[in-house]
Amino acid sequence: MTNFNKNNEKKTTQKLPMTGKVKTGFRTYCAAVVAVTALCSLGITAFAANEPIAVVNNLSDFIFGLIRAIGMILLGFGIVQVGLSLKSHDPSQRANGFLTLAGGIIITFAKEILNLIAG
Repeated sequence: MTNFNKNNEKKTTQKLPMTGKVKTGFRTYCAAVVAVTALCSLGITAFAANEPIAVVNNLSDFIFGLIRAIGMILLGFGIVQVGLSLKSHDPSQRANGFLTLAGGIIITFAKEILNLIAG
C-alpha cells in the first residue's frame, strides 16, 4: 500500500490571531443577532379561534392535505412503474405498479372515502 503523504512531516494547525477589539466586536455582533432573533420570535401574537371546532377542522384539513400530497406522489410513482414495466415486459413489476397506482388513488381520495363511509 502506498503512502500518499510524500512529506512525512506532521502538520499542525494554529488559531488565527485575533485582537481584543475584534473579539469584543464579534461578541457584540453575536449578542445583537441573538437579541433581534429573540425579539422577533417572542413578539408573535397567536390568534386563537373563537370556536374550538374551527381549530380542529383546520387541523383536519391540513393533515388531509398532507395525506393527499403523499397520495399524489404515490400515484405518480405507480404510473412510472407501470410505464417501465410495459417497456421491459416484466409482469411482477407491472403488478407492483398497478398496486402502487391503486394505493395512490385510495390515499389521494381518503378524505372523500371517509366522508362517504361516515355519511
